[in-house]
This record gives sequence, C-alpha cells and structure tokens, in this order.
Amino acid sequence: MAGTAVKVTWYTAGAALDFWFDFASTYSYPAALRIRPLAREAGVTVRFRPFLLGPIFKVQGWNTSPFNVYPAKGQHMWHDLERVCADLALPFRRPEPFPQNSLLAARVALIGLDREWGEDFCVEVYRAQFGEGGRIDSADAIAAILAGMQIPAAPVLEAAQSDANKSRLRVQTEEAQKLGVFGAPSFITTDGELFWGNDRLDQALRWAKRAS
Repeated sequence: MAGTAVKVTWYTAGAALDFWFDFASTYSYPAALRIRPLAREAGVTVRFRPFLLGPIFKVQGWNTSPFNVYPAKGQHMWHDLERVCADLALPFRRPEPFPQNSLLAARVALIGLDREWGEDFCVEVYRAQFGEGGRIDSADAIAAILAGMQIPAAPVLEAAQSDANKSRLRVQTEEAQKLGVFGAPSFITTDGELFWGNDRLDQALRWAKRAS
C-alpha cells in the first residue's frame, strides 16, 4: 500500500523510516532481520515501533490472524515464508501455537528501545519464535531471551508491566491505527508514505531517501 496520505509524528534530520511491527507477525521476522543492514547501506535512520495488531484486526471483525481466518491463505503464507527464509539463509521453524500473544514482548521492547539493547531484543524475539519455533508468550520465555543477551530479566519485566509502560504501548497502537497501519510489517517515511509487507522494504528505503 504505497501512496497513502498519512502524516508521521516525528522528525529526524536526513532520511528516516518508521518500522511498525507486531511480534506475532510472520513476515515481520525477515523484515526485522533485514532492515538494519539494508538501512545502513541506504543511509536511512530506522526507528523500531512495536504495536499490537489485535485491536486493528478486531475493528475488521477478526479475533485471530487472517491467516487462520482464511486457511488457504494461511497455508500459502507458511510455504511462502519458508521460501523467503531459505532465500535469505534465515532459519525457519513454524511456531505452535500461532499466533502467540505478543503483549509482554512488545512491552519489554519499549523498555529496551529506550536503551541500547532494544533493537537486538526485537531481533532475538523473532529468532526465538520463527527461527527456532519457540514460545514468546510467557514471562519465562521473555526472561530466557533477556538472559541470553546478558540482561537482568527481573527489573526489565517489572518496568515493562508498569502502568506507565502499558499506557505507552496502548498509545503506540492507537498511533499506528491513526496512521492507517492495517498489518505488519509496515514502513512509514517522514513524508507520510506507508508501505506494507516485507517485500516493500527496499521500496520504502528508496522512498525514505527521496523524502529526506
């Protein structure tokens, strides 16, 4: 979805791009692992923006992923994602169940993105879920990911579950809705162009360069 007239609410000097994602999103896995090296090569600054797809899907009348609502579409998606990951030499294992509750992971990501380890945490969550087929929907699972990064889990989990941080994620999800985000991954440039899908990442980066 290119050409959508929406306005972003932040500004960074030079070429910049917002990367909107939900940890339950399948195609956000390759996007999350590709975006940083591609952005560095393109000279584009990227801001990771975790949000929740659930409220957006609810507005459309879905109580689960559309890949579950439409089985034929879901079957194709898993096969396609396997091909995409093979082309990128990324490990892939289909996680069970799908989708997994991404709420806690998103809250922890907000804490980490205020610090130096946030983007790496996001990548590791995707690796754990779609690279290894593991669970990401419990405090123990998130604590294990943090421990693997040598980050003390207890204070991070406590901060993630604070009322202030819960509110931040709600506000960020509402912002995504206002910007017209309807799926993940989505990319929004500084001039308000919205691109949807892992296969639109390269185009989004090129647009970001022109918009700077």
